[in-house]
Amino acid sequence: MPIIQSCLLLFMLLNPFLVILYLIDIIKQHDKKTFAINLIKAGLYSSIIFSVFAVVGDVIFRDIIQAQFASFQIFGGVIFLIIGIQFVLKGTNAIETLRGDMTDVATSIAMPILVGPSTISAAVLMGKKLDPGIAIAAIFGTVFLSVAVMIVLKFIHDKIQTKYESLIQKYIEVAGRILALYIGTISIDMIMRGVTSWLNA
Repeated sequence: MPIIQSCLLLFMLLNPFLVILYLIDIIKQHDKKTFAINLIKAGLYSSIIFSVFAVVGDVIFRDIIQAQFASFQIFGGVIFLIIGIQFVLKGTNAIETLRGDMTDVATSIAMPILVGPSTISAAVLMGKKLDPGIAIAAIFGTVFLSVAVMIVLKFIHDKIQTKYESLIQKYIEVAGRILALYIGTISIDMIMRGVTSWLNA
């Protein structure tokens, strides 16, 4: 079914089990309630942005930006590829520089951690495959499922961090390498899809 495929794609791109690596400092610095509130706000901001692109994505690119959606896919793929290379070279040390200023935690989580070239592309594709109302509902449901998973991971972290600190660190190291491979693969796929769409236009 298109709705299941679309939700699965967006969930895989949001990937809370790997995105949580971006938030490891926030997890350590904030209590459960503060973390959950900021993450829910970030999920709301992200869902609104995705919904706008799902409903009027083609208009934004065609009439406002006056560029093909394929161009955005290629550019987004290149940016994603640079991030993947950063992870390969620097490991999890790349997280802090990529995340940038965290003055407003919720906004900083939403952009650029949740809202990026790949997730915006997925939202636009959802808008093309599904009716607007269904696409918006699917986006909100998928984003808040990801948020719920990350909140659960925060609870687990706080519960076991003292006893299993070395295990958590090992997970961060291994997941960081997996994240690099994942980002690199997605970036190349975005570039290839963009080039194919551009050639077929």
